[in-house]
Parts: sequence; structure tokens; C-alpha cells
Amino acid sequence: MIEIRKANERGRASFGWLKSLHTFSFGHYHDPKQMGFSALRVINDDRVTPGAGFAPHGHRDMEILTYVLQGRIAHRDSEGNVAHLPAGEFQLMSAGSGITHSEYNASDSEHLHFLQIWILPDVYGQSPGYQQKDFGQKPGLTLVASSDGAADSLVIKQKMKLYQLLLEPGETLHLDSDVNRRYYLHLIDGDLKIEGLSVDGPVSAEEIMHPGDGVRLGELTQLQLTAGEEPVRALLFDLP
Repeated sequence: MIEIRKANERGRASFGWLKSLHTFSFGHYHDPKQMGFSALRVINDDRVTPGAGFAPHGHRDMEILTYVLQGRIAHRDSEGNVAHLPAGEFQLMSAGSGITHSEYNASDSEHLHFLQIWILPDVYGQSPGYQQKDFGQKPGLTLVASSDGAADSLVIKQKMKLYQLLLEPGETLHLDSDVNRRYYLHLIDGDLKIEGLSVDGPVSAEEIMHPGDGVRLGELTQLQLTAGEEPVRALLFDLP
């Protein structure tokens, strides 16, 4: 299975200070066919005007990943964590039994652009937690989050893995995949060709992926990702 979710098909929200694109149903955007994928529940592409942001609000029993693409987030939460999250860094907030937090554009002159991702946990009611890390710009796949913290990754409360993917123009990456797992790729920069191998033979996407596109992947034994004429940056989710 290779199913592309086009960027222009996402839900939209605009509140003046915030413009948001929703890969899956969120807020006032509801599509019964887009309620998430496996444990992946939300991918919001958010842009915030200078000095604006989200006032204190609460969450519980959700793993909330934030990846800053441009600008810097000022974070504060009810567990006493006060931090700035610059472009290129990942943040993981485990809401657990309940947490209140705020997040603002830390600049009075520059716009903020970030992805916020929600993962359904496989354990509930645990103590809230906060993690933050820069994983650099290593080519290929870099493990960002896992259930066991392998390779110094962020520890997430779900049997999944999140990878940062970086490819040079024209570069091809071959991956072995598990037919019993599901995968989701969100493309941030560049163009990407998706091909795979199932038990029934070769499969490929009918279209080239462009920035903001996502793709559901399943029942594949191998995966081949080929960058176009520009560098590729993407997030790859390995899901139960």
C-alpha cells in the first residue's frame, strides 16, 4: 500500500495570528477518512506571527512532538519546564496524567513555523515528562524518538520510532520494512519518489511527493526513496 495525502487536501485554519494546515482531523476540520493513521493522530503545520502564541492550555494522555522549521518557540509548562526551542530541534512533551503549557513565538519580528505531532500512547495516567534535543543534520535516517531511547533518541510512550530523513539531490535510500508494521512519511522539503516491494511484487506511487505531502505505507517488505533535484527533508514514522 502506498497512498499519498496531497498537501492541498489538508484542512485549514486561520485566526490572524495563526495559520494552520491539518493533515488529520483537528479542531473545526473534520474528515471521517482522516482521523489519523495507526498511533499517529495529528500533524499540524503551524505558522505564528511575531510575539503571538498559544496561551496556557491543558493536555492529558498524549505524546506531543514539536519540530521547529523556522524561528523559535518559548515554552513554559505546569511541571516547571521553561525553555526555548530553536529551529532544527525536537521537543517531546508527555502529557500523561495531565499537564498545562503555553507556547509562543519567542521573536517580536520573525515568524515562527513548526510541526506539531500527536501520538496516542500505549500507557495512560503516568507522570508528565519533557524532553528536548537537536539531532543535527546527518545524511540518511536519524532516530529521533523510540520506546526504549535507543541511540540517545527521545523516549516516547508508544511502540513506534520516528526518524529524521535527509537526502541529497538524486540520492536513493533503500529500506527493509516489516509487512506487519505501518509507516507514514511527511515531506518537509524537496521532491520525493516512492517505490516499494510487497509480497505480490513491485508497487510505486502514481505521483511524485512535494513539500507538505504525506504518504501511508503498509504491507511492504522493502521501500525505496529517491530525491529529486533539491535536498529532501522528511519525517518517517514506523508505527504499530
